Amino acid sequence: MDSLAAAPGTGPATSPLPVLRARKSLATFAALPTDRAVVMGILNCTPDSFSDGGDYDSTETAIAHGLRMFYGGADIIDVGGESTRPGAVEVSAAQEQERILHVIGTLAKAGALVSVDTRHASTAALALDAGAGMINDISGTNVHEDMIALIAERQVPYVLMHSRGDSRHMDSLTQYTDVVQDVVAELGEIRERFYAAGVKAENLILDPGIGFSKNAEQNWELLANLDRVTALGNKVLVGTSRKRFLGSLLTSAGKAAAPKERDDATSATTALAGTQGIWGVRVHDVGASLDAAKVAARLLQGKKRREERLAAAGAAQ
Repeated sequence: MDSLAAAPGTGPATSPLPVLRARKSLATFAALPTDRAVVMGILNCTPDSFSDGGDYDSTETAIAHGLRMFYGGADIIDVGGESTRPGAVEVSAAQEQERILHVIGTLAKAGALVSVDTRHASTAALALDAGAGMINDISGTNVHEDMIALIAERQVPYVLMHSRGDSRHMDSLTQYTDVVQDVVAELGEIRERFYAAGVKAENLILDPGIGFSKNAEQNWELLANLDRVTALGNKVLVGTSRKRFLGSLLTSAGKAAAPKERDDATSATTALAGTQGIWGVRVHDVGASLDAAKVAARLLQGKKRREERLAAAGAAQ
């Protein structure tokens, strides 16, 4: 890509941080691909992430990895400064901001479309000022009125994810009559709060919250019925990447697969979700899921072409 110098460890750059050339144009939400699922690369700027063990908890390593994902074809880089794994300790908005704002600004300057993964309206506002183009919020039923007001004011894309409770308590909040019906209903209820505040429908992206206040079987039920979520009429983002239910599925000799051993299974869920018409996926391994998204798109294209051909033949008779 001619708008960037090489990221550290991937080319001739020898400084701790890459040297960035001027970008040619701003990355925008409107310019995202529409012929396949969008691929959002996960960038955890935390020392306690479940998925990578804090590999990118310094500004330098975070920026370098963000650029690698950008080079590798990620449509969006989702930057977070607070671990949301079950049992994780909450961090202050100030600490979260210290971890991510420079990273966001640098990646945006490099030409990436950046999302900020945060529950805090104050962090979201500063991230937008630093160059982020969208907000990804796991708060779910606990979403704060300040966040709703911010999205209404800025009218930026916002991921509304289904969850109950916080990271310390969500595993105890998995009681559903029908997980698919209940998640759809609860997402619809929260969505109405955003609409009532003046948020435009096109700016709301729904996420069923795989792994958040759901057990393994409930995750699989949701994945098998994503069409029920897309039927709400908003774009839908799905995040399965390296999560526990995949590790349990891949258990060998009584031991669940480690997080970094779950990428192949993650890309399989990307393909399956893509065939259900979802808008995007949030993943760690960008390359594998980008390939899977393309496969899913071609499968849907093949189905559509056959239906059109049969319809044309029937009309001609």
